[in-house]
Amino acid sequence: MSLPSTSPRTPARRSRLALWLGRGLDTHISLPLFAILLVAGLWILTLRVIDADRAAAAGAVHAATLERVETYEAQMARSLNGIDQTLKVLTYAVELNGQAGAIPALRKQGLLPPGLVFVVAIADRDGRIVATNPEHAGHDVSGTPYFLYHRNNNLDLPFVGATVGDSAKREPHLHFTRRINDAHGVFAGIAIVEADPAYFTSAYEHSRDGEHGMLGLAGLDGVMRTLRVGDSVSWGQRIELGAAMGGVTLHRGVDGVARYTSVQRLHGFPLAIVVGLARDEQFAPFNEKRSTILLAAASASALLLVVVAVISGWAWQLARVRRRARRAQETYAAASEGSLDAFFVLRSVFAADGSVADFLIETTNSRAEGISGLARAQMEGMLLCDMLPHFRDNGIFDDLARAARDGKPREGEWQATAHEAQGRWLHRQVVAVEDGIVVIVRDISERKQVEARIFHMAHHDELTGLPNRNLMHDRIEQAILNAARDGTAVALAFVDLDGFKLVNDGLGHKAGDELLKVVGKRMGACLRRNDTLARFGGDEFVILLPGQGHDPEALGPLLEKIRVAVTEPVEVSGQAVQVSCSMGVVMYPRDGADASALLMNADAAMYRAKDMGSNNFQFYAREMNASVEEKLVLLDGLRHAVQATLDGAPDNGFRLLYQPKVDLRTGRLFGVEALIRWQHPEHGMVAPQRFIGLAEESGLIVEIGDWVVREACRQARAWVDAGLPPVTMSVNVSARQFEEARLVERVAAALRDTRLMPELLELEVTESLIMRDLQKSVAKMRELEAMGVALSIDDFGTGYSSLSSLKTFPISRLKIDKSFVSELADNPDDQAIAMAVISLGHKLNLRVIAEGVETEQQRDFLRANECDEMQGYLFSRPVGADEIVDMLEAYAMELAA
Repeated sequence: MSLPSTSPRTPARRSRLALWLGRGLDTHISLPLFAILLVAGLWILTLRVIDADRAAAAGAVHAATLERVETYEAQMARSLNGIDQTLKVLTYAVELNGQAGAIPALRKQGLLPPGLVFVVAIADRDGRIVATNPEHAGHDVSGTPYFLYHRNNNLDLPFVGATVGDSAKREPHLHFTRRINDAHGVFAGIAIVEADPAYFTSAYEHSRDGEHGMLGLAGLDGVMRTLRVGDSVSWGQRIELGAAMGGVTLHRGVDGVARYTSVQRLHGFPLAIVVGLARDEQFAPFNEKRSTILLAAASASALLLVVVAVISGWAWQLARVRRRARRAQETYAAASEGSLDAFFVLRSVFAADGSVADFLIETTNSRAEGISGLARAQMEGMLLCDMLPHFRDNGIFDDLARAARDGKPREGEWQATAHEAQGRWLHRQVVAVEDGIVVIVRDISERKQVEARIFHMAHHDELTGLPNRNLMHDRIEQAILNAARDGTAVALAFVDLDGFKLVNDGLGHKAGDELLKVVGKRMGACLRRNDTLARFGGDEFVILLPGQGHDPEALGPLLEKIRVAVTEPVEVSGQAVQVSCSMGVVMYPRDGADASALLMNADAAMYRAKDMGSNNFQFYAREMNASVEEKLVLLDGLRHAVQATLDGAPDNGFRLLYQPKVDLRTGRLFGVEALIRWQHPEHGMVAPQRFIGLAEESGLIVEIGDWVVREACRQARAWVDAGLPPVTMSVNVSARQFEEARLVERVAAALRDTRLMPELLELEVTESLIMRDLQKSVAKMRELEAMGVALSIDDFGTGYSSLSSLKTFPISRLKIDKSFVSELADNPDDQAIAMAVISLGHKLNLRVIAEGVETEQQRDFLRANECDEMQGYLFSRPVGADEIVDMLEAYAMELAA
């Protein structure tokens, strides 16, 4: 028989429940809970009393309304019966004395009502008033509703008309009428009693009805004959009689006042009385009493809560003190055991002179065992210097003694040399307590390792692992200090790789990164241990050679060794590539007194090596800085030229020349290539080789390229508008310009603004440019193709594009680079390359054009091998737009002939 299992959580739940129940018995918790219950009971009782009073007040208002109806009904019954009696007397007097003599006879007998309140009149069968009291001029009532009613209805009933005035009495008044028949029962006229409407509401009492009460008479048609609200008397309002008939309803009148309303029909008359008592006035005593009760309940609640809060606060403070003392013990035990830090509670041991001679270990935690290598039981009661005697030699004991003496907290770090923690970095925090100190020790070895990694990352190149610019700068300064002290020299070489950009653009950044790492290792293998090789960024390296003699020529063998090592072929991305390097070399103290000066001059020497054809090293000479200054001046002039071109200034801006393209088979001029020139105000016409590279570096090439596209489109459109044969305008697109996000948008805007047909524009891009980001480049080329713009690959054969990539390019033409054309007549290698490019282009259904054709032998070879097109000095140098016009006109005349 198996026993039911018990969940391991059950004891923990019971423990938590017992803890909460125990806290609930604390005075500062139980007393507020009891007070809350007491306040809740008080308010429940208060609200019940208020509800009972509200019900009693509502019942009293209903009763008062019904009582008022009964009183008002009795008053109106007496008044209306008296009026009806007067009407009957008038009718009888007419039978005895005739219509003209009835009122005088009654006046003589004193049977007429007071003339100040009532007007008595008799009308004949034609509606003419024949007698009145008080006397008024006769008038016609034949068109009034009450006359028409009696004439058309032979009923022995009174009729009460609406409250209106007439020609005899302009003030509105009520008309009470009865029919008068002659001896044969035929209609003979009517008896009329007119009364002021206010007479019927004179029973209004402010003490009983309030300031907004309501008394009134309403016809059975729902129209009020008279209505009094407060001191205001009115008539003519319409009221629904059915809802309040015989009962009491709460009704909001047109004045917005809510009233308890009752309606009662009067016996024998087509009238009903309306009584209304304002709810706010009737409930005023109740509302006042409710406010008093609520105020009393709120005051009692507030007083109770204040008293309970004070008592609970005292109880809470007392409980907190007790709990703090208990938790202090628990916290220390839990913190010391659960903490990652080691705790040592040390009691001071004093010498005879009062100084701290040692510390007695009173208690510690389990972490301390891992650091000291001793069990807790062994450490407790042991003197600190017996356990760690080297503390007296490394200054740690003196630091602890000062903390115990002056009571100031202290911190420190040290690398342990004994016990289990040997070799680890430790951090101590010392806090003085009564009769001793508490030492908290933490293992910070991991943090030190992270700091070392961060330091290494901050001072080393991430790709190659070589020192970076910051670290190299520090080492140069240190080498200068040592050289100044020892009387030696320091050599510094600035190294820039030749051809790296071609590899990086053609094979991608990953291949370029691999090349940099290989070249860095090769250069490092040529150096001594105390030499430093750093990467400054891109394809730039700096070599620091301290402890040198003062003869620069002695560096030649080492520099040549480095140059040869760099030029060795490198296998990257499955393809062998080869780069060289240009080096600029400086010596301290000859070429500079600090790191900045040495680096600047080494950079100038490196550029001189570039100018000397690359793949060499040059020692710094003072005149080299002139070329750097010339470069800065040229850059400033280039910025002014861009602005001048955009502003249309002719003396300092760019202009375009156009080199014709011709068909090799027919000799037809079918297109031109736009070539930029800089018209410098001092140097004249500047060739693009001098400023295009600088424009690329500075980013000005984007603005310049945008202007070239627009100007070329404008000129092509001008030739079309002049009636010349259409020619294709080819424009070179730079790398920065092609990578610019708005290239397609800018080309579209140029075509739109100049109205040039897209098929007359051709953009030339290099294969190395496309291979930088193949997917993005092809997508951008397809956008241009969709617009109708033609694309061609310039300088084909100089990059690293693969045939599989080439077939995906949306291009229409390949251009053989002029480096393969220059020796085409007698160089078999160039001939083989040209023939391969022509064959490849034709197999891909592309036209092939050769640039740089300057001799007839080159032209004949290209024509013999079925090259489609050519451009070069053999046909024409780059010329202005007017000369192109002459060529096109001559071609047009040939066609016409």
